[in-house]
Amino acid sequence: MNKIAEFIKKQRKAAGLTQEEFAIRSGLGLRFVRELEQGKETVRMDKVNTALAMFGMQAVPGKKEDNK
Repeated sequence: MNKIAEFIKKQRKAAGLTQEEFAIRSGLGLRFVRELEQGKETVRMDKVNTALAMFGMQAVPGKKEDNK
């Protein structure tokens, strides 16, 4: 699972929200939230930032980590 997926899932659970409640509060679709938390590689960054904004965060460019 990627870092963003892990972060969103952890923060959502810490806030006591189901995926459905999170989707409603963030204005995102439930399918998107599920795919995001599952680490889908092809997601829209504007929607990722909408999800992250719920926790005062945003995705920014950075160096790719070596997964070896």
